Amino acid sequence: MNVLVFLGSCRASSPPNPPRLGERVARHLVGEASTSFDVQLIDPLSLPIEPVFRPVFTRPAAEVPPAMAELHARIRAADAYVMVSPEYNHSPSPALTDLLNAFPSSAFAFKPSLIATYSSGQWGGTRAAVGLRTFLSELGCLPVSAMLHYPHADRVFDAEGRPAAGEDAARWSSYAARGLSQLAWWAQAAAAQRKAVDPFAASPPFRRRPTERDAPAG
Repeated sequence: MNVLVFLGSCRASSPPNPPRLGERVARHLVGEASTSFDVQLIDPLSLPIEPVFRPVFTRPAAEVPPAMAELHARIRAADAYVMVSPEYNHSPSPALTDLLNAFPSSAFAFKPSLIATYSSGQWGGTRAAVGLRTFLSELGCLPVSAMLHYPHADRVFDAEGRPAAGEDAARWSSYAARGLSQLAWWAQAAAAQRKAVDPFAASPPFRRRPTERDAPAG
C-alpha cells in the first residue's frame, strides 16, 4: 500500500522563531507509517506554489508545472492519505486546503484518509480536525474514525520527529498505530474493491466544469 503524508504548513522559520511543528509531526508519522506502507512526504515548501490559484485541471497540460503534474500522478496512484494540519481560527490550515484544492477530487476519490492535527497548546488542533473531516469527505477520501491529535507538539517531538527526551516513545507509537491500522485496513479493502469494480462507472467525475454534475433540468 502506498500512502502520501501531506504536511499542511508552508511556514518557514528559523531560530529564534518558533519551530515548524508540522514538520516534526509529519516526520513522526512517516516513521510510524513506514512499517505498514510505502510512505512519501508531501511538503508544500518543496512545491512551486503560484501566487495566483490555478488548479491543475483548469489549465492545459503544457502549462502545469512539472512538479505539480508529478504530484497529481502520485495522488492518483496512492492508496491512502495522511493529512497533517495545524489549527487556524478553529479551522484547518489554508496551506493544506489550498494544495488539495489544486487537484480534482477524482484523484483522491474512493480511498481512505487519516487526520492528524497538532498545536503548541493543549488542544492539539482538535477543532481543525472537525472541519477537515467534512472537507476530506467532499474530496472522496473519507477519513477513518480514529483521529490523531498532538498537543504541545514542540515539547513532544524533536526536530527529526522522534519523541523528545522524557517522552514515552512506545506510548506515542501505540497512539499512532490505532489510526494507521484503520487506514491500512480501509486502504486494502478499497484497493481490492476498486480492482473488482470501477468506482467511476456509476459515479463519473466532472472533468472541467461542475455543471457536468448538474441535476436534470425539469
